[in-house]
Amino acid sequence: MKRTKHQNINGWLIIDKPRGMGSTDVVNQTRFLLDANKNGHAGTLDPFATGVLPIAFGEATKLIAHVMNGSKEYEFVLKFGIQTDTDDSEGQVLASGGKIPSKQEILAILPQFIGKILQTPPKYSAIKINGERAYNLARRGLEPDMPAREVEIESLELIDKLSPDSFSFKVRCSKGTYIRSLGRDIALKLNTIGHLSELRRTKCSIFSLSDTIFLENLKKIVYVNERQKFLLPVETSLRDIAVIAVSAEDAAKLLKGQSLSPKGFNINEPLAVAMFEKCLVAVVRVDERKISPIRVFNLMNEETKDVDNK
Repeated sequence: MKRTKHQNINGWLIIDKPRGMGSTDVVNQTRFLLDANKNGHAGTLDPFATGVLPIAFGEATKLIAHVMNGSKEYEFVLKFGIQTDTDDSEGQVLASGGKIPSKQEILAILPQFIGKILQTPPKYSAIKINGERAYNLARRGLEPDMPAREVEIESLELIDKLSPDSFSFKVRCSKGTYIRSLGRDIALKLNTIGHLSELRRTKCSIFSLSDTIFLENLKKIVYVNERQKFLLPVETSLRDIAVIAVSAEDAAKLLKGQSLSPKGFNINEPLAVAMFEKCLVAVVRVDERKISPIRVFNLMNEETKDVDNK
């Protein structure tokens, strides 16, 4: 069958992911809804989880790694006294009857989880073990050997006691942190068992809940061009990086992979975003000798690109 031609669109669509849907499903649905050629997500959310899921379109896919490397914020509910095989409420119950800690007991152990810690990911996770996803091994009844990994917890707060056995928390953490493992380990530190009953990502790198749109609301919009209006510019994900303004001639050089002289640019940061007028040109590395393109973006029209050939 002949592949239908779709539109080359660029930017970020920040979805408030619903519970019960995988991140890849969101990617596929948004690609269809926006009639796009290319997109991908920055930071997987389990089907069980909700919240901020950045979807990159076109040239924005070049910045997925940058967004994924940023810190994340989550709110979660930890239910004590019951252990599941997935460390969340979607799994099979393995044990029950564990003690319910007091608020004071929880507050006393939380500082032990701040900073760089070793964490063993859940066996139901997307980590590859000898080339195969851990969750596939677990579903076949195997026990994958999950190596511990270092992650960083920047902050961890107890928010409230929601019920006799459930407490809500807020955490800010590094890339690669498994919140299900964090909840499990908090319970173990308190000499009991527990699992996550709710998990919501409130921030992913520069993006927060205020940037999101519900997938169902996007579906209710009839026309594709109206849905595309919810795209944020590609450079939105770089708004925490210094910006330098370049000329059309300099932009053309960067797009060809050529370096610029740092003379004339008032920049003291090692990393910057090069902009021509309002158009993103490149992410650049800056040192005393040169400004070098790290990643270039094909967002300028061909006339501007070829300005140095006229």
